[in-house]
Amino acid sequence: MTSSQDLTESPRDPGPAGQLAEDAGPLSGFTIGVTAARRAEELATLLQRRGAEVIHGAAVRIVPLSDDERLVETSRDLARRPADLVVATTGIGFRGWVEACESWGLAAPLVAGMSQSRILARGPKAKGAVRAAGLREEWSPPSESSAEVLEYLLERGVAGLRIAVQLHGEPLPDFCSALRMAGAEVVEVPVYRWTTPLDVAPLDRLIGAVVAGEVDALTFTSAPAAAGTLDRARRLGCGRELEEALRGRVLAMCVGPVTAGPLRDRDIPTVWPQRGRIGAQVNRLGEELASRCPVLPVAGHQLQVRGHAALLDAQLCPISPAPMRLLRELAQIPGRVRSREELLGVLDSGGDPHAVETAVARLRQALGDSRIVQTVVKRGYRLALDPGECAEAEAGEEP
Repeated sequence: MTSSQDLTESPRDPGPAGQLAEDAGPLSGFTIGVTAARRAEELATLLQRRGAEVIHGAAVRIVPLSDDERLVETSRDLARRPADLVVATTGIGFRGWVEACESWGLAAPLVAGMSQSRILARGPKAKGAVRAAGLREEWSPPSESSAEVLEYLLERGVAGLRIAVQLHGEPLPDFCSALRMAGAEVVEVPVYRWTTPLDVAPLDRLIGAVVAGEVDALTFTSAPAAAGTLDRARRLGCGRELEEALRGRVLAMCVGPVTAGPLRDRDIPTVWPQRGRIGAQVNRLGEELASRCPVLPVAGHQLQVRGHAALLDAQLCPISPAPMRLLRELAQIPGRVRSREELLGVLDSGGDPHAVETAVARLRQALGDSRIVQTVVKRGYRLALDPGECAEAEAGEEP
């Protein structure tokens, strides 16, 4: 699912200094990687509507356990001896559980057994699946967080209770251990599992793009996807490079703290929204990337340097890779003069002594105003910050 859009918008008058033009999509000019398997289309569509280019490489594959003997035995046991509490963690998992039981003739006795249980649903989709089965939940957290479900249970006491926990693709060791330590008998219900994608080529391309600096943020919607991405990079021989990229300019954007676990275990900085929803994840992503790209007053314009483009006033200017690398370098310390030798170091020039001049010319052409990148005779180049800003930048230069 690699997508690119026509990201050029009609030019308009610049807004107040330091403010982002309202007409630009919050993710226009950024390239976002999607590792999700389930709901990947939904996530990609949300990103594209906000202007992003999307590269998709599923890091995992969901395998339903409709013929798994453990699920059969667990379901049969819960039908015979209902749990005191049932925790439904995902809509797709709870529905899949009931559907699998239908093929074994166990659906009716299982649902009858659960009708005697108190049911907690982790979020609205789990709640919908519970009600679709003809059951009613006792409570559902507004945050859709497993941590809040656990807090709810522990506050009310679980000692001596038998609690069935529908897993959502991977074990929930902290959740289940906390319940056991509080005195509960926990029955884990593995409805589906995660495994390696049948076709790993899209994931390999995505990892390659991240390592090459062509991706601005990598999104994760499950802990197995995060772990699978890191594992695949190690198998490709670029695990260290991927981790360095995620510790550097590539944002690791997770849907929640559980998803972030495998990344945090590798000391990779992660960000997630307050609510564990895809929509909230996309909104937080836009806010986070915008905060990393300040708007600069240059040559009477408002300039924001984004991933593969620049936002100049209200117009997005796509820029080819070499001039884009040069622009990023100039924008690191806006207004400071950068020598030709410094700028040559960021270009893949093959030793061409004229590479900097060529890149500057192409950058000026892409921006449409040659005054934005200023030549400082015998010294190099800088962004032409507006007078007050420029004086401050010059004051910060080393002698």
